[in-house]
Amino acid sequence: MNGILENIKIQEPSPIGSYSKEDVVFLLKDISNLVQEDNTATREKIIQSGGHYSEMLPIEYKPSKEYMHLFYSSLDESSRKLAISVGVVSNLIMKKRNKNLVLVSLARAGTPVGILIKRYIKFKYNLNLPHYSISIIRGKGIDENALLYILKKHPGCDIQFIDGWTGKGAIKIVLDEALKNFENKYKIKLNGDLAVLADPGYCAEIFGTREDFLIPSACLNSTVSGLVSRTFHRCDIIKENDFHGAKYYKELEKEDVSYVFIDAVVKEFSHVEYEVEEETKKLENTSPNLSWLGLKSIEKIQKTFGIKDINLIKPGVGETTRVLLRRVPWKVLVRDLNSKNLKHILLLASEKNVSVEVNTDLIYECCGIIKPL
Repeated sequence: MNGILENIKIQEPSPIGSYSKEDVVFLLKDISNLVQEDNTATREKIIQSGGHYSEMLPIEYKPSKEYMHLFYSSLDESSRKLAISVGVVSNLIMKKRNKNLVLVSLARAGTPVGILIKRYIKFKYNLNLPHYSISIIRGKGIDENALLYILKKHPGCDIQFIDGWTGKGAIKIVLDEALKNFENKYKIKLNGDLAVLADPGYCAEIFGTREDFLIPSACLNSTVSGLVSRTFHRCDIIKENDFHGAKYYKELEKEDVSYVFIDAVVKEFSHVEYEVEEETKKLENTSPNLSWLGLKSIEKIQKTFGIKDINLIKPGVGETTRVLLRRVPWKVLVRDLNSKNLKHILLLASEKNVSVEVNTDLIYECCGIIKPL
């Protein structure tokens, strides 16, 4: 393995984002002055006529005062529950993996969660693990230069991939496929087990809960993810030896709540140790049961609404939020209009004039459907 890595020249990453490098190192190329954002309607037209979502950037949604108030109140309500989930996932990772461990978050939703897991492992096990955030893109795969950088920097390490939550499992499929390709190309086998806080899609090996609950970092875009955009890959800008790209929104520093989110959850760690241990015991002796229940239920919705492209259906609280923030939504299905996990979804839907329909058969709290053009 080392022979292959010795011959590979990998650049050092440049600093990007508002997180401290003690919390995470982004293995991303800063494309801040190289790419103009496109409006939602333009992007949607390009994506649905065969363009790739990673070849453009969306204009960042500027939240209203009412929406930010919802972010703070949902953080207040869920920080304890989040801390339990973070603790459980951290414990399961430590029980399953060896101590030469490197945490690798999938940018962007995985990054805040990776920081929380790193912080919990430091709190509980007094281990300061390296933590990187790298890009993975549906239809293009994982950033191989970023993986090679990590393997060179930490010889013989055990990589733990981390994301925020699962929807129908698209990223898990991309990850498995990408790691197969990586092994074929470099003769290096990596463990593709994915750790997430919430796995309503029943497709992650390590999870804190299978409940589809609101992770407040899903409510916002860059302002809760270290001021970093979603990841970007276009061959005229991302050259063969580059990391995948992202934009750093320095101009949003005043609105940055990335550490408001982290600090709110971290301060709960010392109060939830008992619950974390109880939940860990329940989960460590049960099989993860990767039934892909989420994907099966979405196939039903696809049939019901006659939608040709399953990628236009985004299940779960996190994914529905993204549809409302970054795509052209057609409608939102909800299981229960009174669920406290859906306050921000209902506010966004009313702001954007999107119809909301009750569907009591959903296994998720909600599901966003992108308008087929």
